[in-house]
Order: sequence, then C-alpha cells, then structure tokens
Amino acid sequence: MKTIKVSIGSYSKIQNFTRIVNDFPNDFDLVQGRYVINAKSTMGILSLDISKPIDLNIRDAGSQLDEILKLLEPFTIEEEEEESR
Repeated sequence: MKTIKVSIGSYSKIQNFTRIVNDFPNDFDLVQGRYVINAKSTMGILSLDISKPIDLNIRDAGSQLDEILKLLEPFTIEEEEEESR
C-alpha cells in the first residue's frame, strides 16, 4: 500500500480525480480522521472536508504505481506544503 496526501478542494477537481482512479482496478481509499471513503465515489468524497488535505491509500498497485502517481500529480501535496499550512 502507498499513501500520499492529496488536495481535491472543488467539485471539478473531484470529477477529474474520480475519473483517474476509476480507470484502474485497484482499491483507493481516502482517509480523513476516522472516516475511510472509497476514492472512486464522488458522493463519498463530498462527505469529507475537501478544503483540507486528505490521505489517499493506493492498494495493490504493483507495476501501475508509477503511472497512477504521475496521473495524480496535480492533486498531490508535498509534505513541506502541508506543514506550512
């Protein structure tokens, strides 16, 4: 499992994000506090506080991990960026 921090702070970003993760057969979980949401679900994502960074768990990506990370770059938050908030 690979975990990255993502920012999906608008409805149009949510649409783009879910379009990307739905192209892969892997399980993607968004984790915020005690909530774990299926990252492929637009309605589930809307139940989170999208104004804050969210952990994304990518499961069983194997050889596709590099491709997934590249496609998710526009949503990825570097650790330094998050610490400055």
